[in-house]
Amino acid sequence: MLDANAAPARYAFVKANWHADIVSQSLTGFRDAIGEGAQIDVIDVPGAFEMPLMAKRLAATGNYDAVICAALVVDGGIYRHDFVAQAVVSGLMQAGLDTGVPVLSVSLTPHHFQETPEHTGFFRDHFVRKGREAAMAVRQLQSVTA
Repeated sequence: MLDANAAPARYAFVKANWHADIVSQSLTGFRDAIGEGAQIDVIDVPGAFEMPLMAKRLAATGNYDAVICAALVVDGGIYRHDFVAQAVVSGLMQAGLDTGVPVLSVSLTPHHFQETPEHTGFFRDHFVRKGREAAMAVRQLQSVTA
């Protein structure tokens, strides 16, 4: 049973600025699915690689019920894509483990992304869905810990 006197849920939503027009769609999906009353603080970072440190700092404040991080890490034809993707996912997981605050990833790492209308449209729509999934995951985590 939810406490009627409890403060509204507060979330930090961290977005990477690379491909911001696509990545921002995850915030749209999250807002749509999380519902009214939740407070969402939006923090922009330069790229995906900066998300784990920001997530850990935000989670460590104790001000957030969860931290959600969104990025699009594309394959630029060099090893950097795999390196960045692995470092980001590992760092986000570690931030959650270190702080005890759920840190969720809405990060996609396609191997074949091209800035065409078809790919951009596909990934914009996909990020909306991933944002909604993050909201559902947050709600599920809250019901388990309530």
